[in-house]
Amino acid sequence: MINRLQYVETAGTNPYENLALEEYLLNTVKPGSCMLYLWQNRRTVVIGRNQNCRRECRVEKLEEDGGHLARRLSGGGAVFHDLGNLNFTFLAHRQEYHVDRQLEVILRAVQMLGIHAEKTGRNDLTVDGKKFSGNAFYRSGTRCYHHGTILIDVDTEQMSQYLSVPEEKLQAKGVQSVKGRVVNLKELCPELTIEKMKTALRSAFETVYGHTPECLPLSGVDRVEWARLTEKFASWEWRIGKEPDFSCELKRRFPWGGMEWKLLVSGGIVKDAAVYTDAMDVFFAQSLRNALLETVFSKKDLEQAIRGLPVDNAEQEQMRRDCGALLEELT
Repeated sequence: MINRLQYVETAGTNPYENLALEEYLLNTVKPGSCMLYLWQNRRTVVIGRNQNCRRECRVEKLEEDGGHLARRLSGGGAVFHDLGNLNFTFLAHRQEYHVDRQLEVILRAVQMLGIHAEKTGRNDLTVDGKKFSGNAFYRSGTRCYHHGTILIDVDTEQMSQYLSVPEEKLQAKGVQSVKGRVVNLKELCPELTIEKMKTALRSAFETVYGHTPECLPLSGVDRVEWARLTEKFASWEWRIGKEPDFSCELKRRFPWGGMEWKLLVSGGIVKDAAVYTDAMDVFFAQSLRNALLETVFSKKDLEQAIRGLPVDNAEQEQMRRDCGALLEELT
């Protein structure tokens, strides 16, 4: 049972420091507590844990313009952050972690501002069918987090310049462009500011959970550990990583997300593999890659490797079946 609410805010806008602080808070949140962390990044594209950065983002253009490419711990798709966007993270242990309740905080805060919002699809918050918040999720042991964006006054022109959304994903959403599926809340509430949004979120957090949040000062953060995590998130290995030379490429979009394989086959054996996806499930792609490695490159053997993947829920079972169907593209 939650008996303590904590509120954390950082004034820094470096995405690597902010993602590092998020992981630090995840590693230190106590049982019985729920944290709300609010943060902003300057000119940043943040990709999901298992995404191909160059397929999702015009990396060179972004960095030429002084922006940052970052990769988060959670799954899902690429998002653009600037100072017109506010990020939130809820952190708790599994027994106190309730996504619907956490979403209620966001929805209630927006409704307090006179905007009628609702949850749609697998992870979006929308107004009249247009997205103002995308959400993603992560767990480590018994600790979990749920984070997302709140578009208040984001530069959608820059968003379109830097995000390279696959055409099949736009078609699946029924829109022609990235701009076409999002809305800034300031368009609906012209007097809205980042500070007003923060105030509404703090108020909604208290109302939904029935406790007064206490401010968690950053002076108590272990600076050495924060710096270590910042170095990880800023590293080339984490953000971009080596894409293997490949002799076979398979890709398809499913209702749960896109899936792309790049396989290096030598002597009839899969010697290296990259599995890219914007699926919300972080761990399935990693298990799939491990299953493919050192497997005989034949439809039969690859199917057998996939069938051997452990699954924990109905979504993973569907993903396993769909990955088997992806092999139909092999001739």
